[in-house]
Amino acid sequence: MATGTTPTTPVTEASGGRAHGRAAIAARHLRTDRWWVPPLVTALGLGAFIAYATWRAFANSDYYAAPYVSPFYSPCLASNCTSMKGGADWPLFGDWWGLSPALLVLVFPLGFRLTCYYYRKAYYRGIWWSPPACAVAEPHAKYTGETRFPLILQNVHRYFFYLALIVAGILTYDAVLGFRDPSGDWGHMGLGTVVLLVNIALIWAYTVSCHSCRHVIGGKLRHFSKHPVRYRLWNRVGALTARHMLLAWSSLISVGVADLYVYLVASGAFDDPRFF
Repeated sequence: MATGTTPTTPVTEASGGRAHGRAAIAARHLRTDRWWVPPLVTALGLGAFIAYATWRAFANSDYYAAPYVSPFYSPCLASNCTSMKGGADWPLFGDWWGLSPALLVLVFPLGFRLTCYYYRKAYYRGIWWSPPACAVAEPHAKYTGETRFPLILQNVHRYFFYLALIVAGILTYDAVLGFRDPSGDWGHMGLGTVVLLVNIALIWAYTVSCHSCRHVIGGKLRHFSKHPVRYRLWNRVGALTARHMLLAWSSLISVGVADLYVYLVASGAFDDPRFF
């Protein structure tokens, strides 16, 4: 053996044709824990929300109970919306739009969440199994990442972030309107007001914790010392980004609960408890 060389294992039939000492392992993985539980729970959670949101989006009813409006149907972009007192009522689509108005609204938050870095990981693992877990081979024979259609469209996430800011602003306006009574006078606060306030707080936290937001604030800075304000904001957003997964699920649940609450009140299942 020459000095300075590294011994190698010769390619043999017993080694399955693998060189450089790589072992021939027939199993797809060597994990002995229940690695399949997290992707299964993720798939069930996302599936449950998708099923509920689909039902509510096509229901086209019981989404407004003054002064509360469902976040699935705001802003109103179709002329066939239920008239809302003081709400975000902008009938940009005329009488020709016969489908549920929610289908015009949900595309924006849906696009933001669908292209979100965390949700990509969630449904890549839980639904597509690409890969299903760490150290577990995916069942696909070929891997192309996000370089081909349709996954290359994930790059539009930063633009959906700007649209998500607009939607969050409108839902904030709806939450403020929750302090009015059904007649339009200010000074009302009911359980629905609290539900909408919690929902919008979580939506803002999730939106601001987005990696695109962190990049917009300080991603292009070369000298933080020259931009102390943006540097502080960048650090604050970074702290939220570390909790992006928690905020993603919390806000997803809260927006569903907010819609469900408005639906129950609007359908007459119970009256909104009033605090003052």
